[in-house]
Amino acid sequence: MWVAGISACWGTRSQPRPSQGRVWLQDRPGTQAASWVAPPPRLVLVLPSDAPLTPAGRQCYDLLVIGGGSGGLACAKEAAQLGKKVAVLDYVEPSPRGTRWGLGGTCVNVGCIPKKLMHQAALLGGMIRDAPHYGWAVAQAPHDWATMADAVQNHVRSLNWGHRVQLQDRKVKYFNIKASFVNAHTVCGVSKGGEETLLSAEHIVIATGGRPRYPTHIEGALEYGITSDDLFWLKESPGKTLVVGASYVALECAGLLTGLGLDTTVMIRSVPLRAFDQQMASLVTEHMASHGTRVLRGCAPERVEKLPDQQLRVTWVDLASDRRDVGTFDTVLWAIGRVPETSSLNLEKAGVHTNPVTGKILVDAQEATSVPHIYAIGDVAEGRPELTPTAIMAGRLLAQRLSGRTSDLMDYDNVPTTVFTPLEYGCVGLSEEVAVARHGEEHVEVYHAFYKPLEFTVPQRDASQCYIKMVCLREPPQLVLGLHFLGPNAGEVTQGFALGIKCRASYLQVMRTVGIHPTCAEEVAKLRISKRSGLDPTVTGC
Repeated sequence: MWVAGISACWGTRSQPRPSQGRVWLQDRPGTQAASWVAPPPRLVLVLPSDAPLTPAGRQCYDLLVIGGGSGGLACAKEAAQLGKKVAVLDYVEPSPRGTRWGLGGTCVNVGCIPKKLMHQAALLGGMIRDAPHYGWAVAQAPHDWATMADAVQNHVRSLNWGHRVQLQDRKVKYFNIKASFVNAHTVCGVSKGGEETLLSAEHIVIATGGRPRYPTHIEGALEYGITSDDLFWLKESPGKTLVVGASYVALECAGLLTGLGLDTTVMIRSVPLRAFDQQMASLVTEHMASHGTRVLRGCAPERVEKLPDQQLRVTWVDLASDRRDVGTFDTVLWAIGRVPETSSLNLEKAGVHTNPVTGKILVDAQEATSVPHIYAIGDVAEGRPELTPTAIMAGRLLAQRLSGRTSDLMDYDNVPTTVFTPLEYGCVGLSEEVAVARHGEEHVEVYHAFYKPLEFTVPQRDASQCYIKMVCLREPPQLVLGLHFLGPNAGEVTQGFALGIKCRASYLQVMRTVGIHPTCAEEVAKLRISKRSGLDPTVTGC
């Protein structure tokens, strides 16, 4: 209900209503009311007696951002730079194991950054093993987890501090409080000490991300298991580890632990990397299995018990034979998916709708929720890639639209990504399965090659899973629909080709691109053999 003459910080003029609670002036839609009265010249909203207090000191902003992860921070900083009065509300609930961290969200603290650094540590182990072949008499020393963890965690803390400084420099108000909606324009934040703060804004952005899912139906899962929220903050080596899950998080964690010299098993219930190209997913897991990771396929855990010696005994079932098996581990890591951080937001008080199955917030192309001035970006939003760069770009574009600087929308098509398994898998565009389903097998041409990186030749490394395929439309000009690259530095390779695919490059244009020799990336520009031809796609020579 719009009322003329009310300031942007609505609800600050209030008066008691005996026996009925409180009455406040309401100049924005979306607040649930018990009844309306209309004493001229204004409309007033009568709230029930249990409605929250509305003190005159309420803090008011142009934009409130709930969530201090990559997307939320990008949105807040961009909006502030464009002249908006902005506040960020961020609060990290400790994991069930008690792990907590600072500002920056999943990527900075328990995702991309520590994962990539530990992945690099694992790759260095392989380089040390290669070194004697190149003339370096390097001792094969064991890995020291504590040294690595300390360095990684110190870097993460420096990023936490950097984000605080950036917010301060842009005059963004930061609140370390747990937020929940009071109504469609007001949020209540509770500090660790229980102190409440009420904040109102014209626009609100929800960017709370997600957290790992625990299989609470499995006995002992919550009591004795950890997740990726804990792994990167361990001070001591996890030792012999069982990783449960088929997600990219599961495979990345299992791969880096194996690379660091730990006895590692990954238990996959059904299909690994379900959202990715399935031929590539098979090659990824084949490489892991042939390079030290034990892979249990078609198995599901049933129980986790702690033994007197502190080891964990896990009972699982082979789903095909219904046979039970038992193993002992030092650590059990659950990587079975993630859930959105929406349960404590009181979204129903703001009228924000969610997907009843996933719990994610329903949004439109503008990132708007069912309430037009409330938005959701990043992992918490339904149908969005759970990727840091997409959340960052979506947040920046949203801030620009809210500031009237652009009408551009986030384009979620052809977003590149990389799975940082021991042999990295980078991709952009459609998988072969999706391309065939969308266009028909007769209209799709797939060019592919098995290749051997030059660096693998001297130490005689196995390259049997190094593979590239380009998925194209068959009709001229053979538009490139997707690129899939399995090999060293896959992220670096894929990033460049992603621009071409974003610009609707054709197969012919890629073939006319001169490669950089000798690199793995040049093999993309040399793809000549199609699957349809039936010819051997193994690259020979240099």
